[in-house]
Amino acid sequence: MSNEEHRLVHLVDDDEAIRRSVGFMLKTSGFQVRTYESGTDLLRAAAGLEPGTILLDIRMPGMDGLEVQSALRDKGIALPVIIMTGHGDVSLAVHAMKAGAIDFIEKPFEKAVLIGAIEQAIDRLEHAAVSRDRADEAAVRLEALTPREREVLDGLARGLPNKTIAYDLGISPRTVEIHRANLMTKLEVRSLSEALRIAFAAESK
Repeated sequence: MSNEEHRLVHLVDDDEAIRRSVGFMLKTSGFQVRTYESGTDLLRAAAGLEPGTILLDIRMPGMDGLEVQSALRDKGIALPVIIMTGHGDVSLAVHAMKAGAIDFIEKPFEKAVLIGAIEQAIDRLEHAAVSRDRADEAAVRLEALTPREREVLDGLARGLPNKTIAYDLGISPRTVEIHRANLMTKLEVRSLSEALRIAFAAESK
């Protein structure tokens, strides 16, 4: 069972019958559901949007699904989006995927297809939280390094040998080795690959 706090679905569709039927389908499968009649309604609530999956109809009056998706991105909301399409709107759905939607499902859809797509979105949400935590932790650990140790680590992260790093920084290879040993102690790692994982995780912030 996935993390309870992520079992929330924000359902956005202008068709009341769809909101009712899909909402019922999700509630009976153990999800919490918030419904919105339009993309504008969802965006009005955007500031306080709880973590969950956004199930978004692509064809709606006013703002369509692509415009809503773009507006969410502009507001820095990175919740996973699943696009609902009808009328053979596959090309629109592909645009939505290129813009960051994780999946699209065609109406009318089977319950199993819908639940499968949402489970995938929940996995994405949980892993994003883990990688964000890792990136934050890595950034904090790197703050313990001196500017020179950071320069040595940056050189190592670019795949440069000690001699090249020494030449670039105008210091001796022996001094590079000392900085390298010190930064590994401060980062509490035993191998270069562990140190590089921290450097790369911090870069992903």
